[in-house]
Amino acid sequence: MAPTPGILYVTMQPKAGLPISQFHDWYNNEHGPLRVRLPFFNNGFRYRATDLEGKEASEAQPEWMAVYDVTDMDEITKEAYLKLRGPPSKTPREAETMAQIKVDRKLYDFVESRESAQFRRLEDVGNEGQGNVMVAVFLDLQPGQDKKEQLDKWYGEEHIEMLSKVPGWLRTRRFVTSSIDPDAPLEYLSLHEYAPKNGLGGPEFSAATTTPWNKEIMSKVVKEKRRRVYDLYYTFGPAPRYLSPDLSNWNSTDPQHASVTRSFSTTAAKAPAGAIESYITTPDGVHLPYRLEGSADPSAPLIVLTNSILVTWGIWDNFVSSFLSSHANQKYRVMRYLTRGRSTACGTKPITVDVLASDIIALLDALRVKKAAAVIGVSLGGATALNTALKYPNRVASFISCDTSSKSPAGNSKAWGDRIAISEKENAVAAASGETIVGKELADVTVRRWFVKENHDTPEMERIKEMVETNSLEGFKSSVRALFEYDLKEEMKSSKVKGMFLVGGGDGVLPGAMKEMAATYGASGAEYKVIEQAGHLPMVEKPEEFASVVAGFLG
Repeated sequence: MAPTPGILYVTMQPKAGLPISQFHDWYNNEHGPLRVRLPFFNNGFRYRATDLEGKEASEAQPEWMAVYDVTDMDEITKEAYLKLRGPPSKTPREAETMAQIKVDRKLYDFVESRESAQFRRLEDVGNEGQGNVMVAVFLDLQPGQDKKEQLDKWYGEEHIEMLSKVPGWLRTRRFVTSSIDPDAPLEYLSLHEYAPKNGLGGPEFSAATTTPWNKEIMSKVVKEKRRRVYDLYYTFGPAPRYLSPDLSNWNSTDPQHASVTRSFSTTAAKAPAGAIESYITTPDGVHLPYRLEGSADPSAPLIVLTNSILVTWGIWDNFVSSFLSSHANQKYRVMRYLTRGRSTACGTKPITVDVLASDIIALLDALRVKKAAAVIGVSLGGATALNTALKYPNRVASFISCDTSSKSPAGNSKAWGDRIAISEKENAVAAASGETIVGKELADVTVRRWFVKENHDTPEMERIKEMVETNSLEGFKSSVRALFEYDLKEEMKSSKVKGMFLVGGGDGVLPGAMKEMAATYGASGAEYKVIEQAGHLPMVEKPEEFASVVAGFLG
């Protein structure tokens, strides 16, 4: 049976006692993203009414509308969707919030669509930031089978054609009450989309709505007409990204839809807009947890931080705290994430620096970021940051590559193979999960090599050792292969993306190697910085100096 496309159309009016901050936090970070994550939802948009003409919004004239395109309306009747409407996916916070909202939910099957050459799909990340005006027209017909035929004929032969002459008209789509909702009264819905600057109310629009045929349809075919006008307010992505000083704590107990929104912990900066921790799903089905913090402006420039192997995003804690403590830097958003290999569930395809670069693009897409202000990475993350700029120059404005190489060093596979053997011999197991982990022996050897001697056996070194020790052994064995065989030297020569190569002064031979990388990058080289008294993780050993260098680079 062929799928029946359609839409989910919802109006909402918060009651007087519901704080508007709670309404937006719940809608933008919990309710909408959980639906857009489902494969049969193509998109999701929130709209705000502009036709109240000075009147207060009410349950009869709600201020808020949301619309989702659905590839097959039959999916709305199945478990994947229905489970969202009850526990455990429906959190106590959602139940408490929705009890304070008047909700009107309608389902429609698709009838027809017509669009202009200027129409752009606003769900495409490249169109993020563009707006539109939505005019929703609801029609109840008079009795008689011929009434539908007359309505279709008028729309097809006159009305849409005349609306297309209105300046700023982008698209008209028609829908009818869905067959999956047989108890709902039959209703026809037209969604007319216009550019923010348009000719609504002008002569072309007046001509389209005052023809003799229009008058005949409205008097002899239509029993009742209702019309609403909205501006686009927010576009949902599959990743929560709505930062606000009023973010509240919540969590779903459903592991497929778990998302956490919370204020800053003691290990991170006290920036004005709280923080979000959630996850994205890559095209090949891998979950990548992320943390987003910084500016509340959804269009704020984004900095992406990508880790070295065997650690968590916690290596950036003190850097982020220092960076965002400066008022000048609070214009940025900062996103860090757990790279493939932190856990066993890191996908089935071989992990390469190309796969890791594509993960950053998947994160940008899910967060609806057209272009990252900077990608900053260290070690394997440094190679990933560089490779992302090389492979996706239209998505990255700049990069900082730290403590890495442009090509896999000779003997790299043997060196890492020896380290894997150390972990396999120890056979350490995580107490909570029973999963085999890297273990203490390799963690101690590795982290001592990463830190300069002056910082050995410090609390900070112990914190990093614990990250390495608890990394999944199978994830480590999969992700380390990205270091075995890559070569970015030739691509670097022609790159035009702004770059910096930064290294800890005590990181073995890498200061000299990275100085050469900077000299051979692009047509005229790239910036090169050394942070003295730091080893392989300069953002850990010298976070304030690292933050100062980053701020200076970004300007």
